[in-house]
Amino acid sequence: MQDHRMAVIGIGATGTVLAAALLSRYPDTFLIGRKPNLGEKLRLNGINVSGEITYKVAVKNYSSQIEDLKDFSPSAIFLATKTFHIAQVLERLQKVVEPGTKIIATQNGLGPEDLIADKFGRDSAFRMSLNLGVSLKRAGEAEVAFFNRPHHLGTLSSENQNIGAQIAAILSGCGLDTEFVDDIQLFVWKKMIMKCTMASICAVTDRTIKDALEYPPTREIADACFKEALAVAKAMGYDIGEAYLKQVLGYLEKVGVHKDSMCVDIANQTPTEIDFLGAKVVEYARARGIATPVYVTMTNLVKAIESNYLEK
Repeated sequence: MQDHRMAVIGIGATGTVLAAALLSRYPDTFLIGRKPNLGEKLRLNGINVSGEITYKVAVKNYSSQIEDLKDFSPSAIFLATKTFHIAQVLERLQKVVEPGTKIIATQNGLGPEDLIADKFGRDSAFRMSLNLGVSLKRAGEAEVAFFNRPHHLGTLSSENQNIGAQIAAILSGCGLDTEFVDDIQLFVWKKMIMKCTMASICAVTDRTIKDALEYPPTREIADACFKEALAVAKAMGYDIGEAYLKQVLGYLEKVGVHKDSMCVDIANQTPTEIDFLGAKVVEYARARGIATPVYVTMTNLVKAIESNYLEK
């Protein structure tokens, strides 16, 4: 990928860190956010990232209109929006991006890269699994609580391996150590078994991850969900195993002192990403005839809570 014209769509917590990293080496990187007035703030103050990794960068190109990417002609686009915005973003991108543009889904969740492939073909679809915890302090300011290096990047097309390796090298050169892997889904499942389970439990109980794992009633729910998710992953070709689960649980029991982002969504009465988390595990399970009664229950509870404010 010789043309390093890159764009980041979605300037929330993750998008802010991605944007800062890319801007540190490629100052023409184009940012797309939802708020028109954010551009003025970013051009005035730049982007500041603190914590485990730090950046202080200037911003040249910002727009709230995806259509403004047409003249910029990015060679790679990083999607960092909420998962429920992906379909609309991709529909608008169809009108502006050129054939051969690589689109990288960076969200948590199962299946966002499939949406890219459906719209643009497998040759355009990439998936990145990020291993950092980040919070947005205010517009243009993010704090990275931890970074478990490296991130992982993969593609849906075997013909894209060289380009994938180049993108990983670009990110690593910008301070976001990234490894290109042959099977990105393995790394996605390893992360999402945790995320899909704990997001729903934390959202319903309004507990931190650590509290939910230490409180016996919620720990019992979590253990049942983990078993169901492991069975679904195995049916899809990813036998992750109990040893890995115990290793990650031990880590979360020590450092999971924050609430999952789904708690924040519910507190702010905004849409959650449940359709790409617990609901996606249920969808995969039903397609393969696997019973996931606890996952179904937790998913439906989140949807019920969400409906209390979205359907008013």
